[in-house]
Amino acid sequence: MPATIKDIKERTGLSLATISKYLNGGNVLPENKILIETAIKELHYEVNEIARGLVTKQTKTIGVLVYSIESLFNGTLLKYIGDALRKEGYGLLICDSNQDEETEQKNAKFLINKKVDGIIVVPVLYGSKVVEMANHAGVPIVLMDRSPENCDCDCVRIDNRMSALRATNVLIGKGHRKIAIICSAKEYTGIERCQGYKEAMTLAGFDVPEEYIYGDIHSIEHGYESMKKILALPDRPTAVFMTNYEITLGAVMAVNESELGCPDDISMLGFDDLILSHVTNPAMSMVVQPMKNMSEKAVELLLGKIGSDRKSETPMEIVLPTRLLEGNSIKEIKM
Repeated sequence: MPATIKDIKERTGLSLATISKYLNGGNVLPENKILIETAIKELHYEVNEIARGLVTKQTKTIGVLVYSIESLFNGTLLKYIGDALRKEGYGLLICDSNQDEETEQKNAKFLINKKVDGIIVVPVLYGSKVVEMANHAGVPIVLMDRSPENCDCDCVRIDNRMSALRATNVLIGKGHRKIAIICSAKEYTGIERCQGYKEAMTLAGFDVPEEYIYGDIHSIEHGYESMKKILALPDRPTAVFMTNYEITLGAVMAVNESELGCPDDISMLGFDDLILSHVTNPAMSMVVQPMKNMSEKAVELLLGKIGSDRKSETPMEIVLPTRLLEGNSIKEIKM
């Protein structure tokens, strides 16, 4: 049978109150701490986290809700979030929304019912209701990457509009005038990045034909199908800006299947320095998000709210800068 707190009492001669205080994170005399820790090791005692949670009102578990577990971007965020939480003694419970708002809300309810200490969310769409659900339940919540409209919540993200504007300016600076974009027309990041692209083109005095803008959702399929259409245009653009990793991957697949080459026939600028930029030939130029820093900031914000008054303060929004990873996928056009 598993060892119990009474077994520790018999082994150490200490009171149940002292042992319980130590197990729940309280301070005890140094000599008592040594006795308890020795008994725990010898008895192979395992803390009953459910019972401890009833006392401390904390489960030492954080719920992490992402829009798609298939996304390499989300998988990388989860790795960094998990690393940061483990350093603080927390575990994580991961839920996949599968790009569906209803599933996202069901997952949020599941996490709230599991009594997680807090929730980190990479939301599905622009109008996520998860924040309202968490606030109503009194569960601290922090958003990452995407900031839904009318959001009353802490958030860690990049400046999507400015990052896209600067990326488009890189293409313009290389002499490109006919620039297409493949983006999301539904997700916050895609909408903001498309706005940044349009602003850059407008500021440079260039028209953007309707057939140069391809908006749907962030997916490999969207990138693939859109790039095939772009390559078949009579007045084909000289460059394409792809606003997330899955879109970039799909677009590269389409170019590889065509008779055209990058960058001689079509220049390409993508998003996120994951695997793709290191395996393509030529090497892809990419906008790089500080994913590790984003994850650590989100964990820091959330743990700062747990057991404190922070949830009643004005929401904090941390906006981190991006950088450009220069590859060989952009051809310079001589004017």
